[in-house]
Amino acid sequence: MIPSTDDIETFGIEIGSDEAGQRIDKLLSDALEDVSRSQLQDWIRDGHVLVNGAAVKPNYKVAASDEVVVRPPDPAPTELVPENIPLDVVYEDRDVIVVNKPRGMVVHPAVGHPSGTLVNALMYHCKDLSGINGEIRPGIVHRIDKDTSGLLMAAKNDVAHTSLAAQLKEHSVTRRYVAVVHGVLEHDQGTVDAPIGRDPQDRKLFTVTDKGARHAVTHFVVTERFPEFTVLELLLETGRTHQIRVHMKFIGHPLVGDPVYGRSKGRTMEVPGQALHAAVLGFTHPRTGERLTFEAPLPSEMQSFIEQLRLM
Repeated sequence: MIPSTDDIETFGIEIGSDEAGQRIDKLLSDALEDVSRSQLQDWIRDGHVLVNGAAVKPNYKVAASDEVVVRPPDPAPTELVPENIPLDVVYEDRDVIVVNKPRGMVVHPAVGHPSGTLVNALMYHCKDLSGINGEIRPGIVHRIDKDTSGLLMAAKNDVAHTSLAAQLKEHSVTRRYVAVVHGVLEHDQGTVDAPIGRDPQDRKLFTVTDKGARHAVTHFVVTERFPEFTVLELLLETGRTHQIRVHMKFIGHPLVGDPVYGRSKGRTMEVPGQALHAAVLGFTHPRTGERLTFEAPLPSEMQSFIEQLRLM
């Protein structure tokens, strides 16, 4: 999904026969929330949208099999200002900082979220962050969704950033989540090995597909079962956008409270956002070589929901 430009990076679209004949500005405005049609027209004119490798005009009508590549421009750096937002700092030294991000906080500024983000808070708290990701995403090595709570690491210098990014690429970073899903999983543990790409029926969504997809693997262990719900511990082997949410939907057990990939009917959590928490984060310290592992307790609303299930 592309719920906001917090999630937008360079991506490609292959036009299907059902989309042929649409104006490219209209097609993309339908696919991208928080980006107006007029703004997309500016992107197209400025060469941030290519069709089959070439620039086009906003009124270009797409054809079947056209390859559309969108490279959104970076937000203006003047939008980024330090903000005195409280942070739950789990660990900090001169190289890295680990925070327990609350549900509802966006990681870095974007068109739909120019302030109040984790980056704004880090800029105020740290004063020094890695510049590798540019002025809008200083220090950010990886992200978790706005409505997912839990542990996230940031780099305070470029050396640390390079090391942490390499560890993510090598899949040596431990990222363990706790989730509550609909239904009762029969298997005590398992692995979902299914590629994830954009949904050809709705460009705002991600789905399991073989077309234009990336390798994605999620391991899970059942920790508790209830008549209508299951609590899982999930270990990410890869880190695709919305991976856990998409994989759980794919196996027929969507996350409780997920506003996009969840169920629209039936009992669910009475809280905003999905029941997903990044509970454990482990990595090798970029300077000392020491293996560090951190844990964050479940947020109160998620813990309360599980306790209510235990009493039923």
